[in-house]
Amino acid sequence: MTTKNTLKLLLLSAIWGSSFIFMRIIAPIIGPILTASLRTLVAGLFLVIIFKCSNYKLYWRRDYKQLLIIGIVNSSIPFFLYAYAALYIPASLSSIMNSMAPMFGALLSAVFLIEALSIRKGIGLVLGVVGVTIISSYNNAGTDVSYFLSIGACVLAAFCYGLSSIYIRLKASHIEPKAIAAGSQVFAGLALLPFALINPVPFQLTFKLSLIVLVFAIVCSALAYLIYYDLIKEVGPTNALTVTFLIPIFSILWGYLLLNEPINLSIIIGGCVILIGTYLVTSSKNTLKIQDHSK
Repeated sequence: MTTKNTLKLLLLSAIWGSSFIFMRIIAPIIGPILTASLRTLVAGLFLVIIFKCSNYKLYWRRDYKQLLIIGIVNSSIPFFLYAYAALYIPASLSSIMNSMAPMFGALLSAVFLIEALSIRKGIGLVLGVVGVTIISSYNNAGTDVSYFLSIGACVLAAFCYGLSSIYIRLKASHIEPKAIAAGSQVFAGLALLPFALINPVPFQLTFKLSLIVLVFAIVCSALAYLIYYDLIKEVGPTNALTVTFLIPIFSILWGYLLLNEPINLSIIIGGCVILIGTYLVTSSKNTLKIQDHSK
């Protein structure tokens, strides 16, 4: 990997690591549904405008069904789940749970007979479960059930990323990655918008809040996807997947520096166990090509 691509990888990791910080700031103000809806809708529209200006064509009529399903499974549901979790648990925990996406991708790949589950990958999956168990043992909310629901929400979000990767591989391999990034984000935002209107959260719209939401959507989703797919093109999906290992590091760092989030020993141990498991799952020669797992 060249120095330029290494810098791109570090930048992408820092951006996606910061997305969990943004959710910790925005979700308590406007609610998790609207947080996820605005993130996806603004990002999608931004990408559509960029592609329109560069004469890149999106085949809406041909691909709308696939883009809708990918948008809901890969963005609407997991982004909402992470935004919900942001109400109750530190950003570091959410980002570590996010790193389980390749594990679920490998497991589902075996279920759908796309790729056999080797012993190496099996050990990695077991370590993932062990890591989640270790992290769950640290409950900074006492006996509050919201803590465990948030952990479950993050695991389910990672599962959605793995599931969407299987769907993309089976049903949407004919769609270019950039088109998936833009189209799925638009449909994801539209799918969530009615729920945000049905369950409104009262808040005061300020210039500062609007700016934070715009930066969150454009930087953490739109621009991040462009960098990610450029990395896939330059270095391949396997090398691009190493972003999974770096996101928690940056998220923990941002959480500590910006939100004064504590770094607990169980978080460090559990996170390391999950990352080792993820490495075992993704480092084999026939690595599953996870298309989207953002954060």
